[in-house]
Formats: sequence, structure tokens, C-alpha cells
Amino acid sequence: MPHHPPMETGVSRSPLLRLLMLVTLGVIAVALWYLTSYSLRGGGEVRWFAPEAPCDLHVGACAATLDRGVSLTLEADVAGRIRALEPLPLVVTLEGLEAETARVEFVGRDMDMGLHRFPLTRGADGVFRGEGQVAICTESVMPWRARVVVETSRGSLGSWFDFDVERHTP
Repeated sequence: MPHHPPMETGVSRSPLLRLLMLVTLGVIAVALWYLTSYSLRGGGEVRWFAPEAPCDLHVGACAATLDRGVSLTLEADVAGRIRALEPLPLVVTLEGLEAETARVEFVGRDMDMGLHRFPLTRGADGVFRGEGQVAICTESVMPWRARVVVETSRGSLGSWFDFDVERHTP
């Protein structure tokens, strides 16, 4: 009868098995990061519509025509220029369709500044209001994009408006 050595209670794993386990754990971590990031960004498909014409948020409201005659306007209700790190009152008006929610997202056009998302509150008049803030940048002039997204019975609709913020030096 062949002799078998006794089984050890502390089974050692081969280096290849350890490597495969680490790679698997790494893939799971990356997948979880991506899913979390995707859900924080909103994840849903937004149908984007270009703004009607170049506008200046520093001066007045900007407008875009969305799906089938629906108009959207964004106003940064501030006296003077938009400045980094200062509270920025935001007003979004949607005509031709009711919206359940509205949000404004500020993203850097030429530099990744992260996503700065500001949900707005719907008033009794159907106008969405809230407050946002533009982040500070080391550049003397930072190009930003305000993305406006409204959730409607036709899905998520949005437009964008570009503006620049000059670094304020006292």
C-alpha cells in the first residue's frame, strides 16, 4: 500500500493562485469605482441640445430650444461678474413642458475640475431656483461650461452654456 504523507492544516497557496486572487480583487475594485462614479454622475442618458446662440451669463439669461419647441433658460442672478467661490443664485425656466427636477453642473472646458452639481428646487411658479458655486482655479481666466439638465416625461433633456471666470485679485 502506498504511503501518503499526512495533510497539513495550513495549506499553502501557489504564487500563481495568489497573483490571480490579487488581480481579481483589483478588477472588482475598479468595477465598483466605475459603478459608483457612474451613479454619481447621473448615469442616465441625457439628450443634449445646442444653445441657440452664444450668450454671456455675466450679463443675462442664456436660452436653448430643446425637444419639439421646449425652451430652456438659465440665469445666473448675480450683479456684475461671476466669481469663483462666491454663492451664485441660479434660475432655470422651462417652457412648453413640465419638469420634475432640474440641476446645473459646472465643468471645466479645458481642464478637469471635477463635476460640481447643484440640484435646484421647483417653485410654485414652475421655475427652478437654487444656488451654485464655481470652483477656484490657478489659471488667470478659467473657461467653464454650465450644463443644465431637466428630468421630464420625455426623459432627461439638457443644454450647455459656456462662460469664463477671471481670477479675482484684491
